Amino acid sequence: MIYLDHAATTPLPRPVADAMYQVLTEEFGNPSAQYALGQTMAERVAAWRKTVADALDCPPEALCFTSCGTEGDNWAIQAALWQNRRVGKHIVTTAVEHSAILQPCQWLTQQGYEVTYVVPDSKGNIPAERILAAVRPDTALVSVMLVNNELGTIYPIREIAQGLKAKNPQTLLHTDAVQGFLKVPFSARTLGADLISLSAHKIGGPKGIGALYLGPRMKNVKPLLPGGGQEHGLRSGTEATAQIAGFAKAVELRQANLTETLSHMAEIKAYAVEQLTAIPDLVLVGDGEAPHILAVSLVGWPSQNIVNDLSAQGICISAGSACHQGKPSQVVAALKLPKKVAGGVIRLSFGPETTRADIDACAAALRRHHDSRFPML
Repeated sequence: MIYLDHAATTPLPRPVADAMYQVLTEEFGNPSAQYALGQTMAERVAAWRKTVADALDCPPEALCFTSCGTEGDNWAIQAALWQNRRVGKHIVTTAVEHSAILQPCQWLTQQGYEVTYVVPDSKGNIPAERILAAVRPDTALVSVMLVNNELGTIYPIREIAQGLKAKNPQTLLHTDAVQGFLKVPFSARTLGADLISLSAHKIGGPKGIGALYLGPRMKNVKPLLPGGGQEHGLRSGTEATAQIAGFAKAVELRQANLTETLSHMAEIKAYAVEQLTAIPDLVLVGDGEAPHILAVSLVGWPSQNIVNDLSAQGICISAGSACHQGKPSQVVAALKLPKKVAGGVIRLSFGPETTRADIDACAAALRRHHDSRFPML
């Protein structure tokens, strides 16, 4: 199998699985229990939290574990709107966010909120000035992702944060950094976002665990889950210790060779651009600068047919976000591309394990698909 869909999920390295297995079988205590086994686990959870927090460059107490990036996004919206409930009922976001942002925003419009969706240009870019122009005195929240999960576009979060200080300092800023954490350099201390969502399974960690950063301006956070008081009293429920252990181990492994890993992914992406653009009718989509995501279109050939054909050959790519499950992507729609270009968009995404041979095999398969079939769009 050739796996080129790291933006959907990533392989789990053996040391991560081993760390989780040890917790599941030997260190299985409940961190809330008062005897030694439980207290040892409380100490381990604190150490694992510090590992993830250090990678994000924030205090451990600013980080709450969640079940996934979607939960983090939803919680961030709820927390910001609750804290700023007296500021207003206006939200600014983009038309190319993950569905974990767009669908809650759609639901909130039924609760009396107004949402402004800033649309990108045809390359997927949105300058900070466009976001800030949409901000009003009653804007409670701005939510803009750090890295677009389908295009690889990096959005100017630091510039947006700086602009908000001047235009409306009460407005809170959230960024979904699921595709940015340990993929593009940033620091919670300097980024300027009040809330940052993370997910472990995008960096070699297990599914079912993520985190939400709550910055120093989050003074009045409403608990997501009241109950036993876990996660600083903000998200009750027995800690998912094995998943947390796996998250921390994945962070350790990624950080150990981070410079080399990012350089490798950037080199692989550049090689993929070189090989794929030699295929007739294949064009680049967007100006994504993230090193691990590449969007292209085989113009006139339906993307789902391409994905199915390559899958039959043991090559995993996608037609966009895995969360769309084959449905049309709002990201591609927002670009307003010509119909034949939009219909042929596919995404390749890379990891530390990706090789030039993987790219060669994918390019050969795409060329065969082009040569053996007639365009249908």
